Amino acid sequence: MIYLVSIRILSGQNPLIFVKFVFDLQVKMRKNKRKTNTIEKEFVFEFQAGKNHCVLKVPLQFPLKDNVNDLHGRIVLLHNIPCFVENELKTRLVGFIERETLVDYDRDAEAALQRLTTGEVDINKLTNVWAKAYSETTLEHARPEEASWDEDFACVYHELIHSPASETLLNLEHSYFVSVSELISERDMELKKLQERQAAEMDKVMQELGKTLCDQDVNTVAAQHFEAQQVLENKWASELKQVTGIQKQEYQEWVMKLHRDLQNPNNSSITEEIKVQSGQLGEGGEAGGRILEEQQQLEESFTIHLGAQLKTMHNLRLVRSDVLDFCKHRRHSSSGVKLRRLQTALSLYSTSLCGLVLLVDNRVNSYSGIKRDFATVSQECTDFHFPRLDEQLEIVQQVVLYARAQRSSKQKEQPEMARNGGSEDKNKMIDRNSSNILPGEFYISRHSNLSEVHIMFHLCVDDNVRSGNITARDPAIMGLRNILKVCCTHDITTITIPLLLVHDMSEEMTIPWCLKRAELVFKCVKGFMMEMASWDGGISRTVQFLVPPSISEDMFYQLSNMLPQIFRVSSTLTLTSKR
Repeated sequence: MIYLVSIRILSGQNPLIFVKFVFDLQVKMRKNKRKTNTIEKEFVFEFQAGKNHCVLKVPLQFPLKDNVNDLHGRIVLLHNIPCFVENELKTRLVGFIERETLVDYDRDAEAALQRLTTGEVDINKLTNVWAKAYSETTLEHARPEEASWDEDFACVYHELIHSPASETLLNLEHSYFVSVSELISERDMELKKLQERQAAEMDKVMQELGKTLCDQDVNTVAAQHFEAQQVLENKWASELKQVTGIQKQEYQEWVMKLHRDLQNPNNSSITEEIKVQSGQLGEGGEAGGRILEEQQQLEESFTIHLGAQLKTMHNLRLVRSDVLDFCKHRRHSSSGVKLRRLQTALSLYSTSLCGLVLLVDNRVNSYSGIKRDFATVSQECTDFHFPRLDEQLEIVQQVVLYARAQRSSKQKEQPEMARNGGSEDKNKMIDRNSSNILPGEFYISRHSNLSEVHIMFHLCVDDNVRSGNITARDPAIMGLRNILKVCCTHDITTITIPLLLVHDMSEEMTIPWCLKRAELVFKCVKGFMMEMASWDGGISRTVQFLVPPSISEDMFYQLSNMLPQIFRVSSTLTLTSKR
């Protein structure tokens, strides 16, 4: 649309001067399915600029599709309207638009009533359309949102776990855990026997190689062994899936029934049963296992304050332990183990969640390495609240494929955009296997069946983390920053981070390598934690730095001495009374 605007300047005896401006007021508007009749009306604004009397005339199309503030800004900018009349111009413009819009509405209403009286519009059809539109747009006619089974179960569980029935729930969960652990032990024993038998058969075949058997025979036997192992693994996987599914259904139904029974004030037998069951689970444990665990695990705790003006207190812990120790349950429950399980259960549906960073490769599965070990740990106890790990990974794979497709489509829409060599290499890697993720990216899994963790951050890293030349801009470091940001936005107040960005030590990881890597991660995490104040308003959090269990005690205490030098540790104050 091209509008013609004229400003007329009158100055005493001088002749009338017309200054014409042509400007484009074309804006992006939504395309309407039906055509609307537009009427052009002229907005006139007069103002005094010194001795000059100025008149501004702007033709406007009604109904007006433009934003009033944008229209006012363009008029002021294109015509160099004096600043002392800008507010008056806006007031007059807004009043003119509101007045003329009401006139248009009245005209359309009169035309609609005229069509109604003449019989051009069916009254019954019109009333049905109005009734449908009203019922679909007003809140009082909206259907109430029905809570799902998962939401109801979450509310009931949160209420029961904060009641005297909490120990009964934990005892039942522990009994389910023991039964599944025994089933997994049987599976491992049967797989071990099969592997030993296959190894003996393969030894016999290799002894006959070149005499009565050839390479083709060896390959055939190896294929048969692999197929037999796959059949056995699939059989046990199906049985475990069935058992955990039955346990989950029984547990949820029992929890809902227990909640209904407790709501009945006349049913006192349930309360007595809870008291009896609370003391059934013994506290006997493996003393040797606890002593070994204490020998392997070292801890140092610090309290720090971060921030320039508004300081926030955080808790830092340096821990020497295996990363999966935060996930494993103990079959022989001791008092300390029960307290940890109780704490994890109490905070399951709260704003104080616990997270753990697990370093994985770029494939979203659980077939090898630390991912397989974690999947084995997660199978030992049934998850009564969230889907199984394999189901969550399937959803992640679908999301990754969708994200890669969206990214590739955007790149095709912008072929002229220049790309550097690094991004081209990344694009080639993505095209090779679009289901893989890049270093620095991570996916999240939710769990209620782990010992001390609710959220697992599966951070993708490559072999570059084992070198000694990574910087603060490395994808692994930036992945930690994004993880901490997710913690701030999703109520995760405790996060465990691998300090050296590895889960196990190797020969190239010397003392200087460890000190350099720890200093880099300490400083980067400190900067990220200072950013948290702008992300969440300064909430106190607990950050645990995890080092592999194979690290020496001397190295551990060197790292412990380094931490107070980088973070501002709160000093203790001893108060003594004067006599």
